[in-house]
Amino acid sequence: MTAAAEAPLTPQQIEELKEKAAKADEHWDRMLRATADLENFKKRAARERQEAIKFANASLLEKLIPAMDNFDMALAAANNAESPSLESLKTGIAMIYNQLKAALTESGLEEIDATNQPFDPNVHEAVSHQESAEVPEGHVLQQLRKGYKLRERLVRPASVVVARKPAG
Repeated sequence: MTAAAEAPLTPQQIEELKEKAAKADEHWDRMLRATADLENFKKRAARERQEAIKFANASLLEKLIPAMDNFDMALAAANNAESPSLESLKTGIAMIYNQLKAALTESGLEEIDATNQPFDPNVHEAVSHQESAEVPEGHVLQQLRKGYKLRERLVRPASVVVARKPAG
């Protein structure tokens, strides 16, 4: 052992060590609080994310409920009428369809119009081919079922019949 290692600490050195220990304790407390705050933030963010997922469709459903109400009224009117007018029933159904379509469009749903368009496997599903002299080969001859996108993301492809050259 050396003589320097055995020398007693001066009162100034003891005071400096006490100050450093106090600062170390202060930093330790800050670190513990910051860690606790971070954990609380993580828990709150996870809770908010779960809430957002759970109620993500609330806005869409609020737009669809009036259409459901109108369907209920139309069915009640059709069942209670002595002689239901076919024209008034058609008109009522058309109004409900337009209301439902508007609510879905407002929520970001887009119809894919495939008729007479070039066949695109990214948005069309070919269910058959048919010979046609009027429609160019590789174009959609007939749309059997509408396709839909939700803000540029394909929800359902359009089912189509694709034209091909007549054999000859």
